[in-house]
Amino acid sequence: MEYFDTHSHYNDEAYDEDRKEIIGQIYKEGITKTVVIGYNIEKSKKAIEIAKENEFIYSAIGIHPSDIGKTKQEILSQIKKIKEMASNKKVVAIGEIGLDYHWEKENIELQKFAFIEQINLANELRLPIVIHSRDAIMDTIEILKNKKTPQYSGILHCCVLNKDLIETGLKLGLYISFAGPVTYKNTKNTELINLVPDDRLLIETDCPYLSPEPNRGKRNDSRNIKYTAQKIAEIKGITIQEISELTYKNAEKVYNI
Repeated sequence: MEYFDTHSHYNDEAYDEDRKEIIGQIYKEGITKTVVIGYNIEKSKKAIEIAKENEFIYSAIGIHPSDIGKTKQEILSQIKKIKEMASNKKVVAIGEIGLDYHWEKENIELQKFAFIEQINLANELRLPIVIHSRDAIMDTIEILKNKKTPQYSGILHCCVLNKDLIETGLKLGLYISFAGPVTYKNTKNTELINLVPDDRLLIETDCPYLSPEPNRGKRNDSRNIKYTAQKIAEIKGITIQEISELTYKNAEKVYNI
């Protein structure tokens, strides 16, 4: 059985001491494709570096809402660098980009500006986007529907179980990706997963974060994706083999791999 982990952070400091070993292990255990996601200039460069070193790994590059800086000029300067980096053949998306009102509440308008400008860049480069949305569902929907729609698809990464967000994403041709939180015992509305048709469903780890049960609280890596896959299989009433196959195919399609 093979898996495509659509969202990983092997560019994170959590792997500085054993990155090479972990990457080797995940491939041996059936994670035969993954995308390492950037979230600022430094980590986007690191994502490309890791992808260049490993044939089965690809990269996404972008500026996370928590890393956008304090001015529009700073945002535009970073986006210019992202555009230059995007010429690398292992770059398959712009992300992760979006809105985060959990940690950052003083710069909401700047976050919106950065989000829209990076969607503009993705549209110009004909790349999909990887969307981060935390405590910002309505503004995320407003931008995607009325301000700037991604033209080359994209992913609602680690999608929260919110009906409006899921339905909006599907109407706009986006893919919906679920991670470890769907396995947590206190997770509600898991029936919303059934809103996502098989041809738009993705799975991810967001490692080293969000380890699924039974490894919650420990450093995450792509080998744990099987627990998310199993939970979704149970909810949808199909086999884990079917989940692995359809999500793999979907990931290759959205990332144009």
